[in-house]
Amino acid sequence: MHFRMLICVIFTIPLLVLCSPAKNGYIEARAPKIDIVTIPGFPQDLPAEPDAAGMPTCLLCVCLIGSVYCEVSPQISAVPALPRETAYLYARYNKINKIKNKDFADMVTLKRIDLTGNIISEIEDGAFSKLPNLEELYLAANKLTKLPMLPSKLITLNANFNRLKSNGVKSNAFKKLSELAYLYLGNNELEVIPQLPESLQVVHLNNNNINTITDQTFCKGNTTQYIRSAMEEVRLDGNPLVLAQHPNSFICLRNLPTGLYR
Repeated sequence: MHFRMLICVIFTIPLLVLCSPAKNGYIEARAPKIDIVTIPGFPQDLPAEPDAAGMPTCLLCVCLIGSVYCEVSPQISAVPALPRETAYLYARYNKINKIKNKDFADMVTLKRIDLTGNIISEIEDGAFSKLPNLEELYLAANKLTKLPMLPSKLITLNANFNRLKSNGVKSNAFKKLSELAYLYLGNNELEVIPQLPESLQVVHLNNNNINTITDQTFCKGNTTQYIRSAMEEVRLDGNPLVLAQHPNSFICLRNLPTGLYR
């Protein structure tokens, strides 16, 4: 008989039953308004990898086929230990204040990390750089003053609504990210624009403290033949920048910067 291989999670409203195999034949989950129903004969001490607080990851979060959702009560203050097969982590609107190198050590399967809406003020420099498959990183609405090293395959970075200044973002921080297509750095405190990779399709730098650009910020000032073909959208509105003073800075773009300007 194989009755010990499944545990059912019953959602009360609407009625939905999830039965899923997991490591060692069991699955752990916890979320608001969810009843964990045990069947007679099942062991009560379900195995799970504990986090720093001693609680199993999937009791703090909801784990489902490679995705981990840490967006349920109680709010967490640190990244919990994750199942090794995790590909997508959603830990938005918690109270995480620091990201350490060990938080994602050896997590080679991670493709997306979403930490939007926490209170993160520090990220250790190697926390993301050794994630070979990370493509999307969302750090918006935190308290960051500097960016860490970024993984080479990153496609999307959203760090809107932080406290980033130019001395906290290396000038070549994005230059070698040959697949970076979407870069969101709006509503920060940047004074200058860092070097931008050719792969960029969208860049938002609105509502910063940028007051000047050069003919080589987006284009190549020594040639009028160059066209930045990948770039589709640029936002620079909300900066102390007068675009009329830089007539040659956008001649290589297919579209002028969007937004309201002086």
